[in-house]
Amino acid sequence: MSFLTDPFSFEFVQRAFWGGSLVAILCGIAGTWVIVRGMAFLGEALAHGMLPGVALATVLGVPVLLGAAASAVVMSLGIGALQRRGRLSYDTSIGLLFVGMLALGVIVISHAGSFATDATAILFGDILAIGVDDLVVLTVAVALGVVTAVVAHRSLVALAVDERVARVLGLRPRLAQTALVGLVTLAVVASYQAVGSLLVVGLLVAPAVAARPWTHRIPTTMALAAVIGVVAVFVGLVVSWHAATAAGATIAATAIAAAGVSGALRSVLSPLRRRVVSAVPVPV
Repeated sequence: MSFLTDPFSFEFVQRAFWGGSLVAILCGIAGTWVIVRGMAFLGEALAHGMLPGVALATVLGVPVLLGAAASAVVMSLGIGALQRRGRLSYDTSIGLLFVGMLALGVIVISHAGSFATDATAILFGDILAIGVDDLVVLTVAVALGVVTAVVAHRSLVALAVDERVARVLGLRPRLAQTALVGLVTLAVVASYQAVGSLLVVGLLVAPAVAARPWTHRIPTTMALAAVIGVVAVFVGLVVSWHAATAAGATIAATAIAAAGVSGALRSVLSPLRRRVVSAVPVPV
């Protein structure tokens, strides 16, 4: 039992767990919609699109979350502008901005003369450095994410079914899409310090992928994804402590492993369930 509890005798590990858990809850909410709408590429692009803002904030001594948020917002607005005015497809717009923002971020970091150190922190995060102020920010972010998901739920469901149906019902699909992009942006920015821009998509997508086969309702999927994410944070911290590995990367790898285990269990149990159902006599 001490194997599990020893790491949490230190306050910085406790803060890492609570911060990672808040991130997992927010990612469970946003990640469910990412899976439902097939928007994993957007999450990845936003994660890497934060790089210029984070790099500038690091160089100028400004809070990195502000730089990450500003850069992600610019990325989101740029995708919409390219779609409307450039008449490009959604994935093409994301791809262009993704590469452009990533290149700009690397240029800024390399020009600052501390590429190796800064790039490591930016790409892989530092969940063990989460402080009390960060926990407050994450709590506010989770509250905003929950409110957004609740208020926009009906519109997002209609948008997921058919955009034309949403428009006929007066649910303003464009506004719903904006709310969804904002929710994903919020999750990506909030997750930045925990796992970094390179691994954030793992925590955003993997718990929702693990939860999806076991639920039929979106709110239930969100709740289960959040639980899986919290467990991944706990297991990842314990493993990283004893194995002396990077905490953020270990958490992301644990979440991805959970998705793999979930898929394997589903593939094994589904045939068994069908056999049990087929063996039950039908009343006449």
